[in-house]
Amino acid sequence: MANTFSFILVLATLITGIIWALDKFIWAPKRQLKIEAAAANAGDQVDAKTLQAVAPQPSWVESASSMFPVIALIMVFRSFIYEPFQIPSGSMMPTLLVGDFILVEKFAYGLKDPVFRHQMVETGEPERGDIVVFKYPPQPNIDYIKRVVGLPGDTVRYSAHKQICVAAKGSNECKPVPLTEMTDSEFSQGMTRLVQFNEQLGEHEHQILVHPLKRDRTLAYQPRPGVSEWVVPQGQYFVMGDNRDNSADSRYWGFVPEANLVGKAVGIWISFEFERGADSALPSWIPTGVRFSRIGGIN
Repeated sequence: MANTFSFILVLATLITGIIWALDKFIWAPKRQLKIEAAAANAGDQVDAKTLQAVAPQPSWVESASSMFPVIALIMVFRSFIYEPFQIPSGSMMPTLLVGDFILVEKFAYGLKDPVFRHQMVETGEPERGDIVVFKYPPQPNIDYIKRVVGLPGDTVRYSAHKQICVAAKGSNECKPVPLTEMTDSEFSQGMTRLVQFNEQLGEHEHQILVHPLKRDRTLAYQPRPGVSEWVVPQGQYFVMGDNRDNSADSRYWGFVPEANLVGKAVGIWISFEFERGADSALPSWIPTGVRFSRIGGIN
């Protein structure tokens, strides 16, 4: 089932659309007949404005009819083309930061109806390295964002050195994903400076963060505790956050079914800064600034 806003938007489009159609094809012609009859009885003694008052359009009908094309356009754009999302956590740092507002391409992986999310048209499939928004499998009413690491049929391994190794479907060779450590990192957790790497995953070159003091939580891995290797089932995907030691992802709760995919993250349209001093009187949800340098495409 779609989220509440999508359902309300579709419902509003249907209601205003029905009112618009009834008015255009039934009620408006009836009003016109009354006006023409009044004009015939009055001859040329009554002006057009007075005649309109004989059968006026109800205000609620006028409001609904004028709202219908606007609501319909928003519904179509949001359901099938692009939808805005806010990044609520740091699991995709440094690629995406808390306060980033992203655009998600809804038609990238197929067109789905906005209420029941049934596939209507196939338009493409995720590629290794894509950043995807999806319905969180344990709680489908929650939207998650991660990076695709394993495609259907792939074997994915995650070493104790926090490096991904992928054996593509039909291959017995597990190829380590290239990592290049960067000399400087502006990110930290507590008193610890996080290590920043360039990672080449498929056609995507991007950056990841690793906590140098955190042990890999292999005991929490699913479906086999203590075993950091997964064979991705058909029709499903293995995803991970770029902030590798601070991401709840496929390592811990499993794979993402194709039906749960919402779309592909393609750009940041606005980015707000929320950092403030301890003595600030502003509520935490009020931005303290705009990060204009972050606006644009993402890898």
